[in-house]
Amino acid sequence: IPQLREDIIIPDYCYVGEGDEDAQVNAWIGPRGTISPLHYDPDHNFLSQVVGSKYIRLYSQEHTSLLYPHEGLLSNTSQVDVESPDLISFPLFPTAPYLECILEAGNMLYIPPKMWHYVRSLSTSFSVSFWWK
Repeated sequence: IPQLREDIIIPDYCYVGEGDEDAQVNAWIGPRGTISPLHYDPDHNFLSQVVGSKYIRLYSQEHTSLLYPHEGLLSNTSQVDVESPDLISFPLFPTAPYLECILEAGNMLYIPPKMWHYVRSLSTSFSVSFWWK
């Protein structure tokens, strides 16, 4: 939505990385219960909550082997249903330490490159993320 893009200002922090290009801006709109499965992104990420709230769970890259990533093209995405894991298929998953938070409207969360994250909308939600190298 080009008109909406005019209202989004890229945080200054996005210009201190290694790349010389502008941050990639992504808008996420969805109803309560929308889920982003456990995954990681290759770039720095500021996840900014504009409307509503989201539950976020974070896992360190150090614990990747406990998160059962897919092989091949989806190797940045876990096979595990985070909130209802199949412990027969993924017995080590519960041993992976994690941090969790609720991101409310007006909050912004920095997610480092390759930090695993799972996101679930707790209400109708609008978020903007900024990815940069």
